[in-house]
Amino acid sequence: MTPTSIFRDSRVEDLIERGRRRSRLSLATRIDRVRSKGWHLVQCALAAGVAWAIAHDLLGHAAPFFAPIVAVICLGMTYEQRLRRVAEVTVGVALGVAIADAFVGVAGTGAWQISVVVFAAMTIALLLDAGLLLVMQAAVQSIVVTVLVPAPGQAFVRWWDAVIGGAVALVFAAVVPSAPLRRPRQQAARVARRIAVLLRDAAVSAQDGDVDRAAEVLSRARETDELIRELQAAADEGMSVIASSPFRRNDGHSVRTMASVVEPLDRALRSTRVLVRRVSIAAYHQADIPSAFPEVWEQLAEAVDVLARAWSENRSAEFARPALQAVGDRIAQLAPGDYHTTVLLAQTRMLVVDLLELSGLEHDDAATTFPPQA
Repeated sequence: MTPTSIFRDSRVEDLIERGRRRSRLSLATRIDRVRSKGWHLVQCALAAGVAWAIAHDLLGHAAPFFAPIVAVICLGMTYEQRLRRVAEVTVGVALGVAIADAFVGVAGTGAWQISVVVFAAMTIALLLDAGLLLVMQAAVQSIVVTVLVPAPGQAFVRWWDAVIGGAVALVFAAVVPSAPLRRPRQQAARVARRIAVLLRDAAVSAQDGDVDRAAEVLSRARETDELIRELQAAADEGMSVIASSPFRRNDGHSVRTMASVVEPLDRALRSTRVLVRRVSIAAYHQADIPSAFPEVWEQLAEAVDVLARAWSENRSAEFARPALQAVGDRIAQLAPGDYHTTVLLAQTRMLVVDLLELSGLEHDDAATTFPPQA
């Protein structure tokens, strides 16, 4: 086989195209990650510069390298537990500095002295039932003091630099943009739009009975777990912002509302996957699915689009309830037929109940949309 014929092989072409798609996806994912963390990057950079300026230019410390280090560590790359990070870093630095300063004054510096002060600092931190960050900071600062700060009195300056860095981090932590508070709504809208797409794809698969198309839709449906993980992360980040920033407390109700939809939205997405799987099975068995079913799924997709639009526009999910109830009324008129249509009908009803719960109804109230199915 010549090199040219190899590249004409459809399997090789498929592999090359798959590699190109993955490369584009990987690059897009990385760019999106940098974009989503842009505020954190700017915040950490500015806090590091301000901490250095205060310690060096304002207070006259010769080399306050630990002030910007503490500021960056305390801010971190997430909003979660910022206040706790500030406390743990400051206490850890104080503990490590105190132990090392006392020991260096008696035993001097050297390899065995470093081993002793690290062991002592970490042991005392653990006895205080400290967190991992505090324990590690106690160990690191004991090394710094033992090696770099042998002169008496300089250890306190190092701890003072840590306090400056922590204080600067606290001030910067209070300044939070609105983007982390919008992200849970945007992610929830993204999940809803994916549900709508899967419903439309399922409707097309049911109409044409294409087994390959149905299998492809099912494959895409099984790749949606990441959406819920991203939604949970966005909700957790929003709650952390509310807890750490006094200027964002008024947004607490909206963020808590979106955090409460993670579980029911996960159920709705799972119900959608099951429905897609049942459509795939019906296509495989060449079952005759009545045309009313794809029509209902198209109508349900439009109702889910309303739900996604409500979330993305910072409106109540209740705006989607009339459209969802209209779908429920239409489903209630469908009669079960053979095995496949009966299962599809039951799964569609279950999905509508899940979506009605997202609109603010309790489960029992959502279930009463349908009469008992024979």
